[in-house]
Amino acid sequence: MRIVIAEDNALLREGMVLLLSSNGHEVPAAVGAGPEILPALRGHRPDLAVLDVRLPPSFRDEGLRAAIAARRELPDLPVLVLSQYVEETYAAELLAHGANGVGYLLKDRVGRVEQFLEAVATVAAGGTVLDPEVVTQLLSRQVAARPLRSLSPREHEVLGLMAQGKANSAISEQLVITERAVSKHIRSIFDKLELPPEGGSVHRRVLAVLTFLGRDVQES
Repeated sequence: MRIVIAEDNALLREGMVLLLSSNGHEVPAAVGAGPEILPALRGHRPDLAVLDVRLPPSFRDEGLRAAIAARRELPDLPVLVLSQYVEETYAAELLAHGANGVGYLLKDRVGRVEQFLEAVATVAAGGTVLDPEVVTQLLSRQVAARPLRSLSPREHEVLGLMAQGKANSAISEQLVITERAVSKHIRSIFDKLELPPEGGSVHRRVLAVLTFLGRDVQES
């Protein structure tokens, strides 16, 4: 897999390059500032972009803006965004532009090698990965909001794990229930959230996660 990295911390940037390279991936570009991201993505057309949220010159949201711009220009490009802290607005805004092939992780997950590499693989394959800390904060903020308050406690658990990018099998294992039970809960979630039937440009599973994040998404 070819991966472009944008990270201003030289030590972390080189560490990710070494980690990814040693696991069979190619890193054709590793940049350290916001304005360098789009030229690198256009020039190399990677299979995945790993971007820090805050980059020079202003250290505000250059990485996020570049990620959103890249998703518009290169709609099939998977993007994994890294942040030092839980920033709910950034996570929701990124996902509001399409949740397939999107990840949002805290930087300390990079040090957890297996988790980071699993996130890289999931996002590159078109999945959605959210840091558990982000999910926890978003759930605490949204739990009383309609239409989420119509969900049962178990359905909240299932939806929270879906928002972390977990497949039905992983949800089944974590909650110690059958995959059939997981599927039943997910169908109930779809019904209670009044999601449209399959066939549009946005998958129902993605719409459920975005509803969980409190965002309005319109099919294009």
